[in-house]
Amino acid sequence: MHELSPPPDDPKAVCPINTLMSVLSGPWTLYLLWVLSTKGPQRFGELRRQINGISTKVLTERLRMLEAEGIAYRDYKPTIPPEVTYGLTARGGELMEILDQLASLANRWYGEAPSNEGDRQRG
Repeated sequence: MHELSPPPDDPKAVCPINTLMSVLSGPWTLYLLWVLSTKGPQRFGELRRQINGISTKVLTERLRMLEAEGIAYRDYKPTIPPEVTYGLTARGGELMEILDQLASLANRWYGEAPSNEGDRQRG
């Protein structure tokens, strides 16, 4: 049985980066990745405390999506109460290498006030 090819106007078929960017652009996703990258594996409650303002529902959705994409893992231990820890997979680590480069660029572009108007206009 042959799989149908996506239509040529399907963004996933034309530009895989569009698929990745749609994953990353979800609410709180980049901040959640940053916390997991800088703080290491975390339990759900720890993540919720560290990401001030995120709802339980959104944190659950983001973690499930990152797990489905192979970017994060969920480690379940059947203790009482159950212990669930989330962390980055190797794929998540690979992604963080790229996001670190983007963070460096963002800091250069937006992190500091321009020294003078002429520098901004030269671009």
